[in-house]
Amino acid sequence: MKILYIAPLYYPHIGGLEHVVKSVAERLVRLGCEVLVLAGEPSIDKPVEEFINGVRVVRWPVLSPGGAYHFPKKRRDLKNMLKELAGNADVVHIHSVHSVFSMLAGLALADAPYNIKIVVTPHYHGTGHTYMRKLLWLLWRRRVSKLLSRASVVHAVSSREASLLLNHYPHVRGKVAIVPNGVDEDVYRYRWQGGHSDYMIYAGRIEKYKRLEVAVDVAREMGLKLLIIGRGPYREKLVKYANKVYKGGVEFLEPQPREKYLELISQARYAINPSKQEAFGIFVAEALAMGTPAVTSREIAENVEARVKPFTKDLVIAEKAVVKTWNEIIELYLRTLFQVNDIQSLYRGYN
Repeated sequence: MKILYIAPLYYPHIGGLEHVVKSVAERLVRLGCEVLVLAGEPSIDKPVEEFINGVRVVRWPVLSPGGAYHFPKKRRDLKNMLKELAGNADVVHIHSVHSVFSMLAGLALADAPYNIKIVVTPHYHGTGHTYMRKLLWLLWRRRVSKLLSRASVVHAVSSREASLLLNHYPHVRGKVAIVPNGVDEDVYRYRWQGGHSDYMIYAGRIEKYKRLEVAVDVAREMGLKLLIIGRGPYREKLVKYANKVYKGGVEFLEPQPREKYLELISQARYAINPSKQEAFGIFVAEALAMGTPAVTSREIAENVEARVKPFTKDLVIAEKAVVKTWNEIIELYLRTLFQVNDIQSLYRGYN
């Protein structure tokens, strides 16, 4: 089986979407599938190809102002490459309708003469996150509607995301399939040990819409230190806010080695993510899989179907959720999204 992924960015870039695509792509390779990821890359001027853990990766030059949008360069060459790649693929899986790169590539494939199966995972927020992006989104939704109409399957990662998609695009009702994200198996080697810890933790991109000022305020009110792990365009402003209202109480860390990252989550009093605009929330899912309680918005708690108790007016404490590993999720991908009937033939190559 040959699968072509389209994604705004790919590993070693760090983010929830990048982690999802990498986690699934590498497992599909181990099942014997041929997987190619076509991803944007802001640091190059011409396409670059490499193999990472068996996954063929083609990086395409993009412009990413503020770490967003991902406008593709060399668009005519990109369309020509897409025609070549799509002609050899059984499934094209497109990630993020909020990325110009993914959308333009997806729409080019939607107009191609090939009879290919197109799966779209929107990572849907329903709008932009700045005033200008919200205005642009009103026009962009028409393009999103066109791509979703062409898709064979529209993949939502939670019931809440599915409801939002159907509210905005009711014509795709028969195409929407819900398959949650998973966590890596190594998460379950860690158990929560932070009942008396002096810190809470956030890990992920630092964006304005994540409402991380709320995390700073919560940590201050609880008398806990706050660790913030990650990068993003809003980091500098958040540092200034933290120094103003909770000087010395917030520590900003670069992305950590995997073992250290998981250890920090397992030893925290709480994980925290107050964002209201997430399709899922893998960091929170990892915390809950270990048993680490998480202070979250109601929206994130609903996305991971967590058992909760009230905390503040718009935050809850999520204490438990059924979180599957990626090895458990991969069969749902094959059956539900890629509509593979003979999965056992693939499993014979799994190791």
